[in-house]
Amino acid sequence: MTKNLNKFLARQKKIFLNEIASTWLKIAYTDVGEGRPIILLHGIPTWSYLYHEVIPLLESHGRILAPDFLGHGYSDKRDIFDRSLRSQTKMILEFMNKLEIEKATIVGHDTGGGVALILAIEHPEKIDQLVLSNIVAYDSWPIDDMLSLGNPSWKAKPTAEVIGFLEAGLPDGIYNKDRLTSEFKQNIFAPYNSEEGKVSLIRNASSLNTNHTTMLANHHSEISSHTLILWGVHDPWQTIADGEKLAQEIPSATLVRLEKASHWLQQDSPKEFADEIIKFLA
Repeated sequence: MTKNLNKFLARQKKIFLNEIASTWLKIAYTDVGEGRPIILLHGIPTWSYLYHEVIPLLESHGRILAPDFLGHGYSDKRDIFDRSLRSQTKMILEFMNKLEIEKATIVGHDTGGGVALILAIEHPEKIDQLVLSNIVAYDSWPIDDMLSLGNPSWKAKPTAEVIGFLEAGLPDGIYNKDRLTSEFKQNIFAPYNSEEGKVSLIRNASSLNTNHTTMLANHHSEISSHTLILWGVHDPWQTIADGEKLAQEIPSATLVRLEKASHWLQQDSPKEFADEIIKFLA
C-alpha cells in the first residue's frame, strides 16, 4: 500500500447494516467535518478513494461522508447480495438511518449518480441539495468494458489480468494526463487486487442494468431538489449531451461544465470540482 492509501484507510470507519440482505453487511466509509451532511457517492469500478483529494477541500464546509458501495472498496465483498442501483440505494437509505441523518446533500458520480437520481425522485425528503456529476442516465451505459467484465467467465481469469484490463481504460477518463499517476492507478484498484476482490468486481459489473435509469427518465421533471449538474466535458462515456439533457429536464438544475476534465473529474480537476460544489452549497 502507498502512504496516501494508508492515510485514507486510517480515516475510514465501519458500520454494519442488516436490512439489505439476509445477514449483516459491512459498510466502510469516511466521516469527517461537522455541520450539514454531504454524502459523496462514487461509481464503478472505483470506490470512495476517488474523492481522496476532494474530501479535504470540502470538510470545512460540512460533515463529509464517503461510503464504499456494496461490493466496492472496503465494504462487504462476499458473494451473497445484490449490487444493483436499487440495492445500493437501499444501502444508502439504511446508512443514513443508522447514522441518524435525516437529510443530506447528495453528490453522485457515475453509478453513484444513478443512485442519487433514485433518491431524488423516490425519496425527496432525504435530499437537501443534489449534485450530479457525469452520472449514468438514460440508456447510455454500461460501457463495453463493463459489459465484458460482467461476464461470469472472467472469474477464471488471473486477478492481474482483470486489473490490467481496467487500468487500460483509465486514460480515456482523464483529460489532464499528468493526473493519471501510477499511485492513483494502484490505489483505485487496490481493494480488488485479490481473488475475493476480483470476483466482487465482476459481480458489480454484472449487476449493471439500464432499466434502472430508463425507468427514471419520465420522472426527472419531478425532482424538486436544488440541483447542480457538474460535468467534465471530455467524458467519452457519459457525454456532455446527457448533462445538458438532464439540466433541461430537472426544473431547478444549473449546468456547470468543467472544460479541462473527463470522466474521473475528482482526480482530473479536484480543486475545480470542490470549488463548484462549495459555491453551490453557498
